[in-house]
Amino acid sequence: MCGIIGYTGKEQALPLILGGLERLEYRGYDSAGVALIEDRRLVVEKRVGKIRELVKSLWGKPYKGKTGIGHTRWATHGEPSTENAHPHTDERCEFAIVHNGIVENYLELRKELEGKGVKFRSNTDTEVIAHLIANAYRGDLLDAVLEVVNRLRGAFAFAVITVHEPSRIVGVKQGSPLVVGLGEGENFLASDIPAILPYTRKIVTLSDGEVADITPEGVNIYDFNGNPVTKEIMVVPWDIISAEKSGFKHFMLKEIYEQPKAVGDTIRGLISSGEEPPFSLKDFRRILMIACGTSYHAGLVGKFWIEKLSGVPTEVVYASEFRYADFPVDERDLIIGISQSGETIDTKFAINFAKRKGAKTLSVVNVVGSSIDRESDYTLHTHAGPEIGVAATKTFTAQLSALYFLASSGHPEKDRLLSELMKVPAKIEETLDRSEVVEKIADKYMKKKDFLYLGRYLSFPIALEGALKLKEISYIHAEGYPAGEMKHGPIALIDENMPVVVVAPQDRVHEKTLANIEEVRTRKGIIIGVGFEGDEKVEKLSSEFIAVPPIEEDFTPFLTVVPLQLLAYHIASKLGLDVDQPRNLAKTVTVE
Repeated sequence: MCGIIGYTGKEQALPLILGGLERLEYRGYDSAGVALIEDRRLVVEKRVGKIRELVKSLWGKPYKGKTGIGHTRWATHGEPSTENAHPHTDERCEFAIVHNGIVENYLELRKELEGKGVKFRSNTDTEVIAHLIANAYRGDLLDAVLEVVNRLRGAFAFAVITVHEPSRIVGVKQGSPLVVGLGEGENFLASDIPAILPYTRKIVTLSDGEVADITPEGVNIYDFNGNPVTKEIMVVPWDIISAEKSGFKHFMLKEIYEQPKAVGDTIRGLISSGEEPPFSLKDFRRILMIACGTSYHAGLVGKFWIEKLSGVPTEVVYASEFRYADFPVDERDLIIGISQSGETIDTKFAINFAKRKGAKTLSVVNVVGSSIDRESDYTLHTHAGPEIGVAATKTFTAQLSALYFLASSGHPEKDRLLSELMKVPAKIEETLDRSEVVEKIADKYMKKKDFLYLGRYLSFPIALEGALKLKEISYIHAEGYPAGEMKHGPIALIDENMPVVVVAPQDRVHEKTLANIEEVRTRKGIIIGVGFEGDEKVEKLSSEFIAVPPIEEDFTPFLTVVPLQLLAYHIASKLGLDVDQPRNLAKTVTVE
């Protein structure tokens, strides 16, 4: 969840590191810090709060060091404080480390170090690594790191520098993401590609159990036993401009408006690359989709499509639950892991578990070369580009595109189905034209404390996703529910103060949904209806009505989710909240 950046080269390191941290702030923002090698001494600056607090503290300080590391933190061990902020150092301030993830046996290691007289300054697991490396150092930083990593348990990534070798960074990956950026006379390290995109597009992605030895002259990769590893260089197709706001107030709003392009690029990318899996869905007795959060909701939509078009029974399971339940998985099953980042720790471990049981694995990810991408038997890549806003928007609809592509593979009418899918981006454009209507609704109901979201069939996952978006960024309680289940509990909550968002396109359950709206009206609930343009029945029954263009039943989720994203966005923005970096959340969940 936290963000790592490192630089060694010919330029002053501090501006590059701060720039990288600003692009990583969506990964963590409890505190931030930098460590620089300055005239063979270690300088550490760190502050609680957002990156801007660190930047303010550095104004006017003439640091010119050309090697350094930085970190933006999302607290796992130790509350947010200056002492717990990264970087951490050894007692003599000769080694500095920044770290993501969790060292599961840190208490055992800390007790050992304290028994040797080591004094700790923080409550973090990270500081343990700094002291261990300092104790193991015999003149070669790589050797010291290799000695230490084999003592650590857990999922983690870290970068370390030392005053004894002032132009060297050693980075380690085990369960948390880490990439190396290649330049000329300079090289970079980061937990996420966007952090270093302004400086290089040549990327090496580290695999678990690998160590990067980085100097201005070059990069060498080793496994944890010190054996050299040969890695491919990937040229990233993203332009850094796509990671800037481009005139929008927030990244989230920009990314909502990028959905026509994200969906179109994903469909074209999958079709043109021939990424259709080398097997038929009908080869399997069952399909299990494993995901978290918004990706889970995409899986719920995909389940309907796969069962309709292939006839294969499909389940969608939270990755965090799958890992510890007794799911009977074997070679007759297809496991589909869905993850925007390709690094979601629960999804990754669930896929690894399924592979050990003999199941075939397929992933849907947005980051080429990510852990889940590399570890799956097959991957469908979405082409959404970098998503900076913590609340997923364009990556959700891109995932839907990939899942529909997968569901249609092997279908006798595949060409017609994909031809219809290609019409979706234009329909999303039309839907975005309704933003003013949604903003006015947000004005009226932004002070409400509870929302209920209802939908049936393909619209039920969209109700869940709409409620999640509102919770994530506005901190308003919202609950998504199947409309047909409303009478089994939630109906007790409905009164004249309760906004009820009903997703009601003209589909196979339209008449049933209308009956549910009537039930809400009878109890004086405030109905915010989302339906097809020209649907007088939904419009008449609704207190507020948001129209989307008519579209074939299968594709309604692409359109109905957009007003719900906009509603959440406008409410949060009008409340003056930090839309792109909501409290307690991080873009990529790389710890359990």
